[in-house]
Amino acid sequence: MADIPIKVKHQGKVYDVEVNTNSTGEELKMQLYSLTNVEPENQKVLAKKLVKDDMPLSSLGLKPGQVITLMGTPSADVVMEIPKEKMKFTEDMTEAELAQQHGATPAGLQNTGNTCYANATLQTLRSIPELQQELMNYKPSASSSSAGPSSSMFTPDQLAQVGIGGLGGGSDLTSALRDLYRQMGDTQQGFPPIMFLTTLRQKFPQFAEKAKSGHGYAQQDAEEVWSQLIQELHTSLKAPAGQESDGFKTFIDKYMGGRLEVTTTCDEAPEEESTTNSEEFHDLKCNIKGDTNHLSEGLRIALNEQIEKNSPTLGRNATYTRQSRISRLPKHLPIHLIRFFWRKDTQKKAKILRKVTFQHEIDLTEFCTDELRKKLVPVRDRIREVRKEEEDVERAKKRQKRMRKEAADEEATGGKVRADEPMQKRKEKEERELKAKGPDSEADLAKDKEVASKGKDTAMGGTEEEKFKTDEEIEKERAESILAAKKGLLAAVHPDLKKDSTANQTGLYELRAVVTHQGSSADSGHYTAYVKKTAPPGGSEDGKWWWFNDDKVQEVESEKIETLAGGGETHSALILLYRAVELPVLPEEKA
Repeated sequence: MADIPIKVKHQGKVYDVEVNTNSTGEELKMQLYSLTNVEPENQKVLAKKLVKDDMPLSSLGLKPGQVITLMGTPSADVVMEIPKEKMKFTEDMTEAELAQQHGATPAGLQNTGNTCYANATLQTLRSIPELQQELMNYKPSASSSSAGPSSSMFTPDQLAQVGIGGLGGGSDLTSALRDLYRQMGDTQQGFPPIMFLTTLRQKFPQFAEKAKSGHGYAQQDAEEVWSQLIQELHTSLKAPAGQESDGFKTFIDKYMGGRLEVTTTCDEAPEEESTTNSEEFHDLKCNIKGDTNHLSEGLRIALNEQIEKNSPTLGRNATYTRQSRISRLPKHLPIHLIRFFWRKDTQKKAKILRKVTFQHEIDLTEFCTDELRKKLVPVRDRIREVRKEEEDVERAKKRQKRMRKEAADEEATGGKVRADEPMQKRKEKEERELKAKGPDSEADLAKDKEVASKGKDTAMGGTEEEKFKTDEEIEKERAESILAAKKGLLAAVHPDLKKDSTANQTGLYELRAVVTHQGSSADSGHYTAYVKKTAPPGGSEDGKWWWFNDDKVQEVESEKIETLAGGGETHSALILLYRAVELPVLPEEKA
């Protein structure tokens, strides 16, 4: 039979194709592959019915000029473009360029003798991207820069380039921190932060305490150096006069500053008027008692504390309850687990070894004022709805992939049971084969016809129309569903929350870094840090973490973090650094 000219419609284009009716569907698909780049396995060809690979084209009754439809997209679009930048191979890169590649192992910090407390704190603080940027733009004031040695032959920037910037900054701890982070960003090798430690000890002499052995410096508390650094940055990273952003005068207030609404009530004199005032905070405390098992319990204790002070009503000291509720949640929130306390009998800081669990994501709406909670809860609930929608889409993708594989396997084996299949699948296939032999009675036959009639339109999990949807069409529908959910989420954001873009606008936090302590006393033991890996540009996070054990840096799974709850002298979390779960960003709509 002669070739027949037909037309093939695909994604808005029409192709003229001559087909040999003596050939099969597989050969037709190869023809269409050469025209459209859609691989045969991704093609669905409709000519009144679905064209299968082994189907003779003569059975389709094709006529000259007939239009058939091709559905499907190429697995990947290959675009041949001249690279905008010359390719650079690893062996041609400098040490700094290698360190700045995504996925490169970050630099560790060498222990110069009981300095692990500072190393762990520095690695954790470095995980705040906005702080890194702010430090790069930092220039010390004339008073702080003049504190350095006036006889120096080099500028502070020149000294920083060789890793001794602290010498140029005198007692300016912020400059020393900036120079240290700059040096860490240019290497993958561990090195001692000597200049930073020198400046720290000059600024805060308590960190210059000598060890009891007489050799080197004493071990210190990571919580103390964290608090001192935050206070120092709060003082130094100020916005120029008249240039305050959104009413915030300092970087710390903007990104790490929260507010509490504190109500103080006298327990012994209920008739005494309660007082309410506002207080700033840069971290939250998790108090640990004998029955504290979870982070939220420790936070509840710290935010509902009892104090003793003079009562004007009773004319004596009385017990008061201080109830604190959060009126502003910051973007970056450190939570300190209060594990150390002073023991009078031993004259040492002892450690509470109790196991206190914490989560990778926490919800702090219950600790907020009623006013803030009413604004956050609708957003939080919408966040969870969007996640559920995304999870449903992922499950549907996996299910669709599995069904295709099973269909392909069944076609390849002719529907026969393979000996290597799991027992459950073998049973299912055997049942299908028994049913294929026919019904046992007229009643069964009638029932089978009814089921077949209902099932015809829902084969492979959908109607005939859904069954022949292309992957592109299915993906588009799913993307539109998720986009609609995200738009609904953004519409739920209260105007007051929109105004404060550097606050937490969702009520949810995700864990980004942890400072841990191993041992039974603050004056001994060992500190390390865990920092969650960031996502590559345009990609998503893999859920893994970096473990900074001084100058030893290694990658660990997220399950490792769950072992840091304590319960003994092993590594237990001391500082948890959380970051606000942010609102989704919508893709730019094409004009």
